[in-house]
Amino acid sequence: MKISNKVALITGGGTGIGRAASIKLAERGAIVAVNYSRSQADAEDIVQHICKNGGKAIAIKADVSQDQEVNEMVDTIAQQLGGIDLLVNNASITRHIPFDDLDAASEEVWDELYDVNVKGMFYCARAASRWMLKNKQGAIVNIGSIAGQTGLGSSLPYAVSKAAVHGLTKSLARALAPYVRVNCVVPGAVATRWWAGREEQMNRLAPNLLLQRISTPEDIAQLVCASLEQEAMTGQIITIDSGQTL
Repeated sequence: MKISNKVALITGGGTGIGRAASIKLAERGAIVAVNYSRSQADAEDIVQHICKNGGKAIAIKADVSQDQEVNEMVDTIAQQLGGIDLLVNNASITRHIPFDDLDAASEEVWDELYDVNVKGMFYCARAASRWMLKNKQGAIVNIGSIAGQTGLGSSLPYAVSKAAVHGLTKSLARALAPYVRVNCVVPGAVATRWWAGREEQMNRLAPNLLLQRISTPEDIAQLVCASLEQEAMTGQIITIDSGQTL
C-alpha cells in the first residue's frame, strides 16, 4: 500500500519510536495523527516539525487503555482527516522490577501494563479497523519487544504483556483478513528515554551484539513503514535487534 496521502494514527507518537515513526510516515506523504496521553508538549512539537517541513499532522489526546477515549479519538480523526488508513500501535508502558521479586509484580502492576500494552492495542485496532474495513484496505503495525520472545526484560509482567501483543497480532491478522493486514515489529534494545539513567548498561550491551550497535528509533520506524507498505505480508512477527536474540 502506498503511504502517500493516507491517514495514519500513531499512538504514543510524540516520543521515542512513535516520534520517529510519525516523522518517517510524514516524509512519505502520510497525513499523521499523533496520539498522546501525557506528553502533550512532545506531540505538539512533532506536529509543528511535520507541518514546517510541508507535511500535515494533528495532535490528539487519548488514554489508549480507555475504550471510550479510543473510540472518540478515532471518530475525531476520521471526521477531521477523512478516515483512517494506517495504525501504528506503539503506546506502551513498563515497570522496572527484578524478575526474582515476584511479590513486586502486584495486581496493580499487571493491570496497568495489560490495560495499556495489550487491551489498549486491541481497542485501537478495533476502532481504526472499522474505517479500514469500510474502504476494504488498511494496515496495522503493533510494536512488540524481544522481551515477549525471550522472557527477559524490564519486568516479568512487561515481558508477558509483549508476548500477548505478538499473539494479538496473529489473531487480528486472521480476524481482519483479507482487507486489513496486521504485523508486529519486534525491537531489541533501542536508544530511547526508557534507557534514561541506564546508559552504562546500554554501552556494555552494544559490543556484545552481532552488529555492535544499539538500534535507534529511526531504525525501527523504517521497518514500521516497510511493514505498512508490504501488501503480501500479514500476521508476521518481525525482529529488529542488531542480532541480540541470536
